[in-house]
Amino acid sequence: MNRARSSDIVKRQKPAPSPRPRRFASPSRRAWRYAWLLLAAALLLVTGGAAWIALQLQRPVYAGTDALAVRIAPGASTRAIARSFIAAGAQLDPDLFAAAATLNGTARQLRAGQYAVDPGMTLLELLRRLRRGDVMRERLTVVEGWTLRDLRASLDANPDLRHDTQGLGEAELLRAVGASEARAEGLFAPDTYLFDPGSSDLDFLRRAYKAQSERLQQAWNRRAADLPYREPYEALIMASLVEKETGRPDERGRIAGVFVNRQRRGMLLQTDPAVVYGLGDRYDGRLHKRDLMTDTPYNTYTRAGLPPTPIALPGRAAIDAALAPEATQAIYFVARGDGTTKFSDTLEQHNQAVDRYRRGGNP
Repeated sequence: MNRARSSDIVKRQKPAPSPRPRRFASPSRRAWRYAWLLLAAALLLVTGGAAWIALQLQRPVYAGTDALAVRIAPGASTRAIARSFIAAGAQLDPDLFAAAATLNGTARQLRAGQYAVDPGMTLLELLRRLRRGDVMRERLTVVEGWTLRDLRASLDANPDLRHDTQGLGEAELLRAVGASEARAEGLFAPDTYLFDPGSSDLDFLRRAYKAQSERLQQAWNRRAADLPYREPYEALIMASLVEKETGRPDERGRIAGVFVNRQRRGMLLQTDPAVVYGLGDRYDGRLHKRDLMTDTPYNTYTRAGLPPTPIALPGRAAIDAALAPEATQAIYFVARGDGTTKFSDTLEQHNQAVDRYRRGGNP
């Protein structure tokens, strides 16, 4: 039997096919379906989350009837601010508030101060108010009859003012407000002032000084004839005496008329509030006979004429009364003890009235 030669066997073998480049397998339809489902789910989640957030932003945070006033401290975090609103009565989620404040830029622009939360206000409206820094303006009332010491103490105690005048002496304070007077008492107008939180107490005093100067000048320009004042400042001193003698609007003009009558006759003014002012810290709440006999620049029982300065901050009505006093024959008056005043034309009438008052009667 013939055997094939090895060389023939080699010739009959087919050459091995050359390797083809590898191809990545294309995804199946099922894989594509899963991918689309995942994408759709993600879109639904994002859309649903956005819709939920939008709904929360439009939801009222306060259902009360009166506006809330909430103070935001400087440097407070968004969650601390949320807690402040919640403590005041607003209905907020601190996490949602913080997230929304961060997303709309409010967290970077927060301004300290007091904010109003109106009934029915939404979270979005609240965030916009915070972003604008739409704070409530603060108010401070300067009371008629206060002294300068009272005014400065009130300013120093106000947490919404920047205290730039603390430590300033009287002369420094006068220069700072632009005053030409040598003494500061009486130069600031009693009124209710609005101011922005964080503003300077010096700006406050400048406004009050300007207001008092304008009031005094206006009243001086329309003053009655033949008044015993050489300049507006003397009228301001008289107004302060009137302010401290009565709080009744119907009596200011007559009391001013009594003081003018006494000045014209060269009589001592003998007004107790001036004596009290001159005593300063020595006043113990009750005026004694020895106080009336102790000479000070403000003792109108021992010195003729007006005191050297006002003794208080007179209001507009007292200034008007000093420059347009009521025509009267009275040269004496005494407080009845019930808030009213008894006027007398003669010393005899006055002594009788004082005697009745001291005995507890109604003069």
